[in-house]
Amino acid sequence: MVQGPFVVVGGGLAAAQAVKTLREEGFEDDLVVVSAEPHRPYERPPLSKDYLRGEAERGELFPLADDWFPERGVDVRTGVAAVGLDAAARRLSLADGTEMDYSKLLLATGSSPRALNLPGADLQGVLQLRTVADADLLAATLRSVERIAVVGDGWIGMEVAASARSLGLEVTVLGSGPAPLRVLGPQMGEVFATLHDSHGVDLRRGVEVVAFEGSDGKVTGVRTADGETVAAEAVLVAVGAYPNTGLAAGAGIGLREHHLGGGIAVDAALRTSAADVFAAGDAASIPSPRYGRPLRVEHWATAPNTGSHAAKSMLGNDAPYENLPYFFTDQYDLGMEYLGFVADPAAADLVVSGSVDDGEFVAFWTVAGRVEAVMAVNTWERMDEAEELVRAEREVPEDELVAFR
Repeated sequence: MVQGPFVVVGGGLAAAQAVKTLREEGFEDDLVVVSAEPHRPYERPPLSKDYLRGEAERGELFPLADDWFPERGVDVRTGVAAVGLDAAARRLSLADGTEMDYSKLLLATGSSPRALNLPGADLQGVLQLRTVADADLLAATLRSVERIAVVGDGWIGMEVAASARSLGLEVTVLGSGPAPLRVLGPQMGEVFATLHDSHGVDLRRGVEVVAFEGSDGKVTGVRTADGETVAAEAVLVAVGAYPNTGLAAGAGIGLREHHLGGGIAVDAALRTSAADVFAAGDAASIPSPRYGRPLRVEHWATAPNTGSHAAKSMLGNDAPYENLPYFFTDQYDLGMEYLGFVADPAAADLVVSGSVDDGEFVAFWTVAGRVEAVMAVNTWERMDEAEELVRAEREVPEDELVAFR
Protein backbone atom coordinates (compact mmCIF):
# COMPACT_ATOMS: atom_id res chain seq x y z
CA MET A 1 0.00 0.00 0.00
CA VAL A 2 1.30 3.45 -0.91
CA GLN A 3 2.68 5.38 2.07
CA GLY A 4 2.67 9.03 1.10
CA PRO A 5 2.07 10.56 -2.33
CA PHE A 6 4.10 10.45 -5.50
CA VAL A 7 5.87 13.81 -5.62
CA VAL A 8 7.26 15.60 -8.69
CA VAL A 9 9.71 18.44 -8.10
CA GLY A 10 9.90 20.86 -11.02
CA GLY A 11 7.91 23.36 -13.03
CA GLY A 12 8.88 22.52 -16.58
CA LEU A 13 7.62 20.27 -19.35
CA ALA A 14 9.21 17.14 -17.85
CA ALA A 15 7.11 17.61 -14.72
CA ALA A 16 3.94 18.26 -16.72
CA GLN A 17 4.45 15.18 -18.88
CA ALA A 18 5.25 13.02 -15.86
CA VAL A 19 2.02 13.82 -14.00
CA LYS A 20 0.01 13.51 -17.21
CA THR A 21 1.47 10.06 -17.86
CA LEU A 22 0.93 8.91 -14.28
CA ARG A 23 -2.76 9.67 -14.52
CA GLU A 24 -3.06 8.22 -18.02
CA GLU A 25 -1.37 5.02 -16.84
CA GLY A 26 -3.96 4.60 -14.09
CA PHE A 27 -2.19 5.96 -11.02
CA GLU A 28 -5.03 7.20 -8.83
CA ASP A 29 -3.31 7.85 -5.50
CA ASP A 30 -2.12 11.20 -4.17
CA LEU A 31 0.07 13.14 -6.56
CA VAL A 32 1.86 16.40 -5.75
CA VAL A 33 3.83 18.83 -7.92
CA VAL A 34 6.24 21.23 -6.22
CA SER A 35 7.53 24.21 -8.23
CA ALA A 36 9.57 27.21 -7.13
CA GLU A 37 7.99 29.29 -9.89
CA PRO A 38 4.57 30.90 -9.44
CA HIS A 39 3.06 29.10 -12.47
CA ARG A 40 1.85 25.62 -13.20
CA PRO A 41 4.38 23.62 -15.28
CA TYR A 42 5.15 25.10 -18.70
CA GLU A 43 7.49 24.66 -21.66
CA ARG A 44 10.38 26.99 -22.40
CA PRO A 45 11.26 26.98 -26.15
CA PRO A 46 8.79 29.78 -27.03
CA LEU A 47 10.50 32.07 -24.53
CA SER A 48 13.26 32.87 -27.02
CA LYS A 49 11.03 32.74 -30.10
CA ASP A 50 7.36 33.59 -30.70
CA TYR A 51 6.45 34.38 -27.08
CA LEU A 52 9.38 36.77 -26.84
CA ARG A 53 8.29 38.49 -30.06
CA GLY A 54 4.71 38.82 -28.84
CA GLU A 55 3.38 36.35 -31.41
CA ALA A 56 2.20 33.77 -28.87
CA GLU A 57 -0.03 34.26 -25.85
CA ARG A 58 1.08 33.23 -22.37
CA GLY A 59 -1.54 30.49 -22.28
CA GLU A 60 0.21 28.75 -25.16
CA LEU A 61 3.20 28.02 -22.89
CA PHE A 62 1.22 25.60 -20.73
CA PRO A 63 0.80 22.03 -21.99
CA LEU A 64 -1.87 21.31 -19.37
CA ALA A 65 -4.81 23.61 -18.69
CA ASP A 66 -5.20 25.22 -15.29
CA ASP A 67 -8.23 23.07 -14.48
CA TRP A 68 -6.52 19.85 -15.59
CA PHE A 69 -4.81 19.46 -12.22
CA PRO A 70 -7.78 19.85 -9.83
CA GLU A 71 -10.01 17.80 -12.11
CA ARG A 72 -7.56 14.89 -11.76
CA GLY A 73 -6.76 15.40 -8.10
CA VAL A 74 -3.22 16.69 -8.62
CA ASP A 75 -2.00 19.00 -5.83
CA VAL A 76 0.13 21.71 -7.46
CA ARG A 77 2.18 23.78 -5.02
CA THR A 78 3.66 26.77 -6.82
CA GLY A 79 5.96 29.48 -5.56
CA VAL A 80 7.65 27.22 -3.04
CA ALA A 81 11.05 25.63 -3.55
CA ALA A 82 12.13 22.20 -2.41
CA VAL A 83 15.16 22.91 -0.22
CA GLY A 84 16.01 19.59 1.39
CA LEU A 85 15.74 15.88 0.75
CA ASP A 86 16.17 13.01 3.19
CA ALA A 87 16.17 10.04 0.85
CA ALA A 88 16.45 7.46 3.65
CA ALA A 89 13.39 8.86 5.44
CA ARG A 90 11.61 9.63 2.12
CA ARG A 91 11.01 13.19 3.21
CA LEU A 92 11.10 16.43 1.24
CA SER A 93 11.56 19.82 2.91
CA LEU A 94 10.03 22.93 1.37
CA ALA A 95 11.05 26.56 1.72
CA ASP A 96 7.84 27.40 3.61
CA GLY A 97 8.77 24.97 6.38
CA THR A 98 6.57 22.13 5.16
CA GLU A 99 7.89 18.58 5.56
CA MET A 100 6.41 16.21 2.99
CA ASP A 101 6.70 12.44 3.06
CA TYR A 102 6.63 10.63 -0.27
CA SER A 103 6.47 7.08 -1.54
CA LYS A 104 8.21 7.88 -4.83
CA LEU A 105 9.88 11.07 -5.96
CA LEU A 106 10.75 12.50 -9.38
CA LEU A 107 13.43 15.18 -9.61
CA ALA A 108 12.70 17.29 -12.69
CA THR A 109 14.69 20.24 -11.39
CA GLY A 110 15.94 21.50 -14.74
CA SER A 111 18.88 23.80 -15.24
CA SER A 112 19.87 27.40 -14.57
CA PRO A 113 21.65 29.90 -16.82
CA ARG A 114 25.32 30.47 -16.15
CA ALA A 115 26.19 33.96 -14.95
CA LEU A 116 29.19 36.08 -15.81
CA ASN A 117 30.64 37.38 -12.57
CA LEU A 118 32.20 40.45 -14.15
CA PRO A 119 32.27 44.11 -13.21
CA GLY A 120 28.92 45.68 -14.02
CA ALA A 121 26.99 42.40 -14.06
CA ASP A 122 24.46 43.92 -11.66
CA LEU A 123 23.63 46.87 -13.92
CA GLN A 124 20.03 47.33 -14.97
CA GLY A 125 19.57 45.89 -18.45
CA VAL A 126 22.01 42.97 -18.04
CA LEU A 127 19.59 40.08 -18.47
CA GLN A 128 19.33 36.31 -18.69
CA LEU A 129 16.62 34.05 -20.11
CA ARG A 130 15.24 30.96 -18.45
CA THR A 131 11.81 31.65 -16.96
CA VAL A 132 8.55 33.28 -18.02
CA ALA A 133 9.47 36.24 -15.81
CA ASP A 134 12.83 36.51 -17.59
CA ALA A 135 11.07 36.44 -20.97
CA ASP A 136 8.55 39.08 -19.91
CA LEU A 137 11.34 41.39 -18.76
CA LEU A 138 13.37 40.78 -21.90
CA ALA A 139 10.33 41.35 -24.13
CA ALA A 140 9.53 44.63 -22.38
CA THR A 141 13.16 45.65 -22.73
CA LEU A 142 13.22 44.86 -26.46
CA ARG A 143 10.22 47.13 -26.92
CA SER A 144 11.98 50.02 -25.17
CA VAL A 145 15.47 49.99 -26.69
CA GLU A 146 17.04 50.16 -30.12
CA ARG A 147 20.28 48.26 -29.58
CA ILE A 148 21.05 45.01 -27.78
CA ALA A 149 24.22 42.96 -27.33
CA VAL A 150 24.04 39.20 -26.88
CA VAL A 151 26.94 37.60 -25.03
CA GLY A 152 27.06 34.00 -26.19
CA ASP A 153 26.51 32.36 -29.57
CA GLY A 154 24.75 29.15 -28.54
CA TRP A 155 21.11 28.32 -29.23
CA ILE A 156 19.51 30.77 -26.79
CA GLY A 157 21.79 33.60 -27.85
CA MET A 158 21.23 33.07 -31.56
CA GLU A 159 17.47 32.61 -31.21
CA VAL A 160 17.14 35.79 -29.17
CA ALA A 161 19.35 37.60 -31.67
CA ALA A 162 17.00 36.50 -34.47
CA SER A 163 13.94 37.56 -32.49
CA ALA A 164 15.45 40.95 -31.61
CA ARG A 165 16.51 41.57 -35.19
CA SER A 166 13.04 40.59 -36.41
CA LEU A 167 11.68 43.27 -34.10
CA GLY A 168 13.93 45.85 -35.76
CA LEU A 169 16.66 46.21 -33.15
CA GLU A 170 20.36 46.62 -33.87
CA VAL A 171 21.95 43.40 -32.65
CA THR A 172 25.55 42.51 -31.85
CA VAL A 173 26.41 38.92 -30.91
CA LEU A 174 29.66 38.40 -29.00
CA GLY A 175 30.78 34.80 -29.41
CA SER A 176 33.85 33.23 -27.85
CA GLY A 177 34.61 30.68 -30.58
CA PRO A 178 35.56 30.76 -34.25
CA ALA A 179 31.95 30.10 -35.32
CA PRO A 180 28.57 30.13 -33.60
CA LEU A 181 26.78 27.02 -32.39
CA ARG A 182 29.81 24.97 -31.46
CA VAL A 183 27.74 21.76 -31.29
CA LEU A 184 27.38 21.87 -35.09
CA GLY A 185 31.06 22.20 -35.86
CA PRO A 186 32.66 24.95 -37.95
CA GLN A 187 31.08 24.29 -41.37
CA MET A 188 27.47 24.10 -40.18
CA GLY A 189 28.10 26.89 -37.70
CA GLU A 190 28.95 29.06 -40.69
CA VAL A 191 25.50 28.36 -42.14
CA PHE A 192 23.97 30.16 -39.18
CA ALA A 193 26.64 32.84 -39.19
CA THR A 194 25.80 33.63 -42.82
CA LEU A 195 22.09 33.59 -42.00
CA HIS A 196 22.46 36.17 -39.25
CA ASP A 197 24.85 38.27 -41.30
CA SER A 198 22.30 38.40 -44.11
CA HIS A 199 19.76 39.76 -41.64
CA GLY A 200 22.05 42.50 -40.41
CA VAL A 201 23.36 41.03 -37.17
CA ASP A 202 26.87 42.11 -36.21
CA LEU A 203 28.34 38.72 -35.29
CA ARG A 204 31.72 38.90 -33.54
CA ARG A 205 33.96 35.87 -33.06
CA GLY A 206 36.68 34.97 -30.59
CA VAL A 207 35.57 37.67 -28.18
CA GLU A 208 36.46 37.72 -24.50
CA VAL A 209 34.06 39.87 -22.47
CA VAL A 210 35.70 41.48 -19.43
CA ALA A 211 33.10 43.92 -18.09
CA PHE A 212 29.76 45.61 -18.53
CA GLU A 213 29.80 49.38 -18.59
CA GLY A 214 27.01 51.65 -17.48
CA SER A 215 25.75 55.05 -16.48
CA ASP A 216 23.32 55.93 -13.68
CA GLY A 217 22.97 52.25 -12.87
CA LYS A 218 21.99 51.21 -16.41
CA VAL A 219 24.09 49.22 -18.85
CA THR A 220 25.50 51.16 -21.79
CA GLY A 221 27.89 48.65 -23.29
CA VAL A 222 30.09 45.58 -23.13
CA ARG A 223 33.86 45.89 -22.79
CA THR A 224 36.05 43.27 -24.43
CA ALA A 225 39.59 42.14 -23.71
CA ASP A 226 40.98 44.09 -26.66
CA GLY A 227 39.74 47.33 -25.10
CA GLU A 228 36.69 47.87 -27.31
CA THR A 229 33.34 48.83 -25.83
CA VAL A 230 30.33 47.54 -27.77
CA ALA A 231 27.49 49.99 -27.22
CA ALA A 232 24.22 48.46 -26.01
CA GLU A 233 21.12 49.63 -24.21
CA ALA A 234 20.49 46.05 -23.06
CA VAL A 235 22.62 42.91 -22.82
CA LEU A 236 21.52 39.30 -22.81
CA VAL A 237 24.00 36.92 -21.18
CA ALA A 238 23.53 33.50 -22.78
CA VAL A 239 26.67 31.51 -22.01
CA GLY A 240 25.17 28.13 -21.24
CA ALA A 241 23.45 26.46 -18.33
CA TYR A 242 24.22 24.09 -15.48
CA PRO A 243 21.99 21.32 -14.10
CA ASN A 244 20.15 21.96 -10.86
CA THR A 245 21.62 19.14 -8.80
CA GLY A 246 21.72 20.75 -5.37
CA LEU A 247 18.75 18.86 -3.96
CA ALA A 248 20.15 15.54 -5.13
CA ALA A 249 23.69 16.32 -4.00
CA GLY A 250 22.50 17.32 -0.55
CA ALA A 251 20.80 13.95 -0.21
CA GLY A 252 23.92 12.04 -1.24
CA ILE A 253 22.44 10.96 -4.56
CA GLY A 254 25.05 10.10 -7.18
CA LEU A 255 26.01 12.74 -9.73
CA ARG A 256 27.70 12.37 -13.10
CA GLU A 257 31.26 13.57 -13.63
CA HIS A 258 31.72 17.03 -15.08
CA HIS A 259 33.53 15.78 -18.18
CA LEU A 260 30.47 13.66 -18.99
CA GLY A 261 28.13 16.64 -18.74
CA GLY A 262 27.33 16.53 -15.04
CA GLY A 263 23.79 16.09 -13.84
CA ILE A 264 22.00 13.53 -11.70
CA ALA A 265 23.22 10.04 -12.57
CA VAL A 266 20.39 7.65 -13.44
CA ASP A 267 20.18 4.13 -14.80
CA ALA A 268 18.41 3.06 -17.97
CA ALA A 269 15.01 3.30 -16.25
CA LEU A 270 15.82 6.82 -14.94
CA ARG A 271 16.30 5.64 -11.35
CA THR A 272 18.83 7.51 -9.23
CA SER A 273 21.12 5.90 -6.65
CA ALA A 274 18.45 6.51 -3.97
CA ALA A 275 15.58 4.09 -3.61
CA ASP A 276 12.37 5.26 -5.30
CA VAL A 277 13.92 8.55 -6.46
CA PHE A 278 13.93 9.18 -10.20
CA ALA A 279 15.21 12.03 -12.39
CA ALA A 280 14.12 13.48 -15.74
CA GLY A 281 14.68 16.47 -18.00
CA ASP A 282 17.69 18.77 -18.14
CA ALA A 283 19.09 17.57 -14.82
CA ALA A 284 19.20 13.86 -15.68
CA SER A 285 22.30 12.18 -17.09
CA ILE A 286 21.07 9.07 -18.87
CA PRO A 287 23.01 6.08 -20.23
CA SER A 288 22.75 5.92 -24.01
CA PRO A 289 23.01 2.43 -25.50
CA ARG A 290 23.51 3.96 -28.95
CA TYR A 291 26.52 6.06 -27.95
CA GLY A 292 27.90 3.92 -25.14
CA ARG A 293 28.09 6.77 -22.66
CA PRO A 294 25.76 8.86 -20.51
CA LEU A 295 24.17 11.92 -22.09
CA ARG A 296 22.62 14.99 -20.50
CA VAL A 297 20.63 16.89 -23.09
CA GLU A 298 19.18 20.36 -22.49
CA HIS A 299 16.64 20.38 -25.28
CA TRP A 300 12.86 20.37 -25.60
CA ALA A 301 12.26 16.76 -26.61
CA THR A 302 14.20 15.43 -23.63
CA ALA A 303 11.63 16.90 -21.24
CA PRO A 304 8.45 15.15 -22.48
CA ASN A 305 10.26 11.95 -23.39
CA THR A 306 12.04 11.50 -20.07
CA GLY A 307 9.10 12.82 -18.07
CA SER A 308 6.83 10.16 -19.53
CA HIS A 309 9.44 7.43 -19.22
CA ALA A 310 10.21 8.26 -15.59
CA ALA A 311 6.49 8.18 -14.75
CA LYS A 312 6.18 4.68 -16.17
CA SER A 313 9.30 3.62 -14.28
CA MET A 314 7.76 4.96 -11.06
CA LEU A 315 4.87 2.59 -11.76
CA GLY A 316 7.20 -0.40 -12.11
CA ASN A 317 8.07 -0.46 -15.82
CA ASP A 318 11.79 -1.29 -16.17
CA ALA A 319 12.07 -0.64 -19.92
CA PRO A 320 15.29 1.19 -20.79
CA TYR A 321 15.21 4.74 -22.13
CA GLU A 322 16.51 4.59 -25.70
CA ASN A 323 15.39 7.89 -27.29
CA LEU A 324 17.99 9.71 -29.32
CA PRO A 325 18.73 13.37 -28.56
CA TYR A 326 16.55 15.66 -30.67
CA PHE A 327 16.17 19.41 -30.89
CA PHE A 328 14.96 22.09 -33.26
CA THR A 329 15.34 25.79 -33.87
CA ASP A 330 13.53 28.46 -35.85
CA GLN A 331 15.53 31.54 -36.83
CA TYR A 332 14.15 33.98 -39.43
CA ASP A 333 13.04 31.80 -42.35
CA LEU A 334 15.23 28.86 -41.36
CA GLY A 335 13.75 25.84 -39.62
CA MET A 336 16.02 23.06 -38.44
CA GLU A 337 15.74 19.66 -36.79
CA TYR A 338 18.71 17.78 -35.32
CA LEU A 339 18.88 14.16 -34.19
CA GLY A 340 21.78 12.32 -32.58
CA PHE A 341 24.99 13.16 -30.77
CA VAL A 342 28.56 13.94 -31.80
CA ALA A 343 31.14 14.42 -29.05
CA ASP A 344 33.44 16.40 -31.34
CA PRO A 345 31.71 17.58 -34.54
CA ALA A 346 34.93 19.12 -35.84
CA ALA A 347 36.54 15.67 -35.85
CA ALA A 348 33.65 13.92 -37.61
CA ASP A 349 33.20 13.63 -41.35
CA LEU A 350 30.43 15.82 -42.73
CA VAL A 351 28.28 14.75 -45.68
CA VAL A 352 25.65 17.08 -47.16
CA SER A 353 22.62 16.09 -49.20
CA GLY A 354 20.96 18.98 -50.99
CA SER A 355 22.11 22.56 -51.37
CA VAL A 356 23.56 24.66 -48.55
CA ASP A 357 23.46 27.69 -50.83
CA ASP A 358 19.74 27.21 -51.49
CA GLY A 359 19.08 26.72 -47.77
CA GLU A 360 17.47 23.30 -48.11
CA PHE A 361 19.65 20.35 -47.18
CA VAL A 362 20.36 17.50 -44.81
CA ALA A 363 23.75 17.20 -43.11
CA PHE A 364 25.17 13.97 -41.71
CA TRP A 365 28.03 13.63 -39.24
CA THR A 366 29.78 10.29 -39.60
CA VAL A 367 32.60 8.59 -37.72
CA ALA A 368 34.27 5.60 -39.40
CA GLY A 369 31.36 5.55 -41.83
CA ARG A 370 28.64 5.28 -39.19
CA VAL A 371 26.08 8.08 -38.97
CA GLU A 372 26.28 9.72 -35.56
CA ALA A 373 23.92 12.67 -36.09
CA VAL A 374 21.79 14.34 -38.73
CA MET A 375 20.49 17.86 -39.25
CA ALA A 376 17.66 18.75 -41.63
CA VAL A 377 17.41 22.41 -42.68
CA ASN A 378 14.12 23.53 -44.26
CA THR A 379 13.55 19.86 -45.10
CA TRP A 380 10.59 18.31 -43.37
CA GLU A 381 9.20 14.92 -42.43
CA ARG A 382 12.47 13.06 -42.92
CA MET A 383 13.45 12.47 -39.28
CA ASP A 384 12.07 8.94 -39.12
CA GLU A 385 14.20 7.92 -42.10
CA ALA A 386 17.18 9.80 -40.68
CA GLU A 387 16.78 8.04 -37.34
CA GLU A 388 17.00 4.69 -39.08
CA LEU A 389 20.40 5.72 -40.44
CA VAL A 390 21.62 6.92 -37.04
CA ARG A 391 20.53 3.70 -35.39
CA ALA A 392 21.91 1.49 -38.16
CA GLU A 393 24.78 -0.66 -36.94
CA ARG A 394 26.65 -0.38 -40.22
CA GLU A 395 28.75 1.90 -42.30
CA VAL A 396 26.53 3.94 -44.58
CA PRO A 397 28.11 4.67 -47.99
CA GLU A 398 28.61 8.35 -48.68
CA ASP A 399 26.70 8.17 -51.95
CA GLU A 400 23.66 6.83 -50.05
CA LEU A 401 23.79 9.88 -47.78
CA VAL A 402 24.30 12.32 -50.65
CA ALA A 403 21.21 10.90 -52.34
CA PHE A 404 19.11 11.07 -49.14
CA ARG A 405 17.31 14.26 -50.05
